[in-house]
Amino acid sequence: MKTLQITGKGTIRLIEVPKPELSEGEVMLKIGYVGFCGSDLNTFRGANPLARYPIIPGHEIGAVIEAVAADVPPHLRPGMHATVNPYSSCGECPACLNDRPNACEFNRTLGVQRNGAMAEYITLPWEKVLTDNRLSVRDMALVEPMSVGFHAVNRAGVKDSDSVMVIGCGMIGLGAIICAANRGARVIAVDLDDQKLSLAAELGADDTIDTSKEDVEKRISEITAQRGADVVIEAVGRPETYRTAIAVAAFTGRVVYIGYAKEEIAFDTQYFVKKELDIRGSRNALPSDFRAVIAYLREGRSPVERLISGIFAPEEAQAALEHWASNPGKVFRYLIGIES
Repeated sequence: MKTLQITGKGTIRLIEVPKPELSEGEVMLKIGYVGFCGSDLNTFRGANPLARYPIIPGHEIGAVIEAVAADVPPHLRPGMHATVNPYSSCGECPACLNDRPNACEFNRTLGVQRNGAMAEYITLPWEKVLTDNRLSVRDMALVEPMSVGFHAVNRAGVKDSDSVMVIGCGMIGLGAIICAANRGARVIAVDLDDQKLSLAAELGADDTIDTSKEDVEKRISEITAQRGADVVIEAVGRPETYRTAIAVAAFTGRVVYIGYAKEEIAFDTQYFVKKELDIRGSRNALPSDFRAVIAYLREGRSPVERLISGIFAPEEAQAALEHWASNPGKVFRYLIGIES
């Protein structure tokens, strides 16, 4: 079967590998669409310290169940539209024992620490497969990145009386905006791209701030009557946005970081104490987050066509990643359409 493999910095190629065989407790998926995410782009650019070459990318999956092993529960059947929880968990580390397997100390995400789903077929433990035939196979590939944003909102404990500022309106940030808006919070979207801000407003943001034109701290002060944001969710991973999150958070506010910073960041830590901030990390997502995203997409209110910046054949993957690398701020999601 044909498979995409990132072989080194700046190179992705189509290779042939044997079709996987179904083992006990597994489901075989026929892959329809797989999304390229920021970690895939960084692997392609040689900037992902977690990845090892060569690696098959892909963990944002839209597929159809091809076959199931004899011992798989009957709610999973061939022909069902599926997506995948792409994280692994050991069951024994502190995170797993605290019922937070998404943050497993020994997690190995598909396409990052282990080979991913950009192939015609993959096999997985049945517990990792989520299904819903009311969503298209294509739209199932959008579930995982949005679930990461939903999880951040859960980590922040967002409620309807909160003002929630989301820094970064990519797919993950938009997931956070949708989830916070659905809870009735006042949502403030922050980005430097007007198209992303326009979509954020369509998806529920009450206010938008264009950092290329506006002073963020001044605008937040105006919007919140000098209080600051009750919740700040950072989905960029830059030193300036990490510091901004602390600066604009209200006293006793909650700051949740999703974005991975690529360098050390210096903070004026007096604000941690003076504001008595809750500062939290948010990693991956839980099965409940996946189910919540599926339920949201099923409502049909999301302009999913606008969330997809392009769909490419496997043979076009090199050009697609090169284009994204040169235009990182203009892409929501690229999908690879896998054909058998």
